[in-house]
Amino acid sequence: MALHAEYHLGCAALPLVDVAAAVPDAEIELSIGLGEGERPRFTAVVTAGPETTAAVEAEFERTPFVGESRLVVREGDTSRYTVAPGTSMAEQLGDHLDDLDDLRALYETPVQIEFIRATATGWVQAGRFADRAAFDELREFWQRNTTFRLRKLARVGDDAEGRPGSGVEADDGDGLTDAQREAIRTAHRLGYFEIPRTATLDDVAAELGISASSCSERLRRAQTHLVETHVGSEAPFAGQPP
Repeated sequence: MALHAEYHLGCAALPLVDVAAAVPDAEIELSIGLGEGERPRFTAVVTAGPETTAAVEAEFERTPFVGESRLVVREGDTSRYTVAPGTSMAEQLGDHLDDLDDLRALYETPVQIEFIRATATGWVQAGRFADRAAFDELREFWQRNTTFRLRKLARVGDDAEGRPGSGVEADDGDGLTDAQREAIRTAHRLGYFEIPRTATLDDVAAELGISASSCSERLRRAQTHLVETHVGSEAPFAGQPP
């Protein structure tokens, strides 16, 4: 039975974790593409206001992982970059993993990584696995090397639309980023969710010290994730980050 999993990898050496730690207000999502040898190209999508985005770009210049970054498109508070690594896999992770060959083999197994989010403490990933054995292989590798925290694990149904099946495991975390959790708690405290509302989006944004558009994006992502996690959805998982 195919599985869908979301989990946290607590490794500070993973790409752009240092950037996320330096600029905690930014949301940084990654995807890995084809590259040369041990230096695959990355795409980084940064969601933040102008000042925070500028801080992320400054950190791109500082981190050894980024050899070259190029802005592809900017739409509102969302900026997409291509990133050419300045370090190889061995240089980036060699001192932190027991066997890089095991890591290479791991991602040749039947797994589809749906999203990667860089955080101040590691990566949050979500993916689909062909079966429990494929998931256990990944889990056991990361448990040998670093902190592995499971957020969600559910069976994926075999119907035509690939709807998620019943849950298998979950931890007691809510799966939100710290920024999302702060935003939704602040909005609740100020009365943004009251009927009628006693606070506006601008009020919440001002309390958080971010732009209204960034605040709206954080609240939308947090609400979407909480609904998908605790209520469920009739639509198949679309690969969008929480």
